[in-house]
Amino acid sequence: MSEWIERESKYLFQNYGRQPIVLERGEGSCVWDSEGNEYLDFVGGLAVTSLGHSHPAVTAAAEVQSQRLIHVSNLYYTTPMIELAELLVENSPLDRVFFCNSGA
Repeated sequence: MSEWIERESKYLFQNYGRQPIVLERGEGSCVWDSEGNEYLDFVGGLAVTSLGHSHPAVTAAAEVQSQRLIHVSNLYYTTPMIELAELLVENSPLDRVFFCNSGA
């Protein structure tokens, strides 16, 4: 583990403190580090993995979508974006939605 942390500090800016854990894989709400320790993931990829890691439905949907388009900005129309907006509005008290990220 310390080798990875040393390599990271050599090549990446040290913008913020990190936990001394090198994560290698995840499944559901759990993640495992390079030493085999299991953790409950309360961070969820900063809300990116709210359905958990390696969820079969998410993995399958990502595979299908990646065979068509990996990413486009909201400067263009895409049918999945419109369909998701319809689904969210029709199943919530919202009139409209806005898709964005948090500044990544």
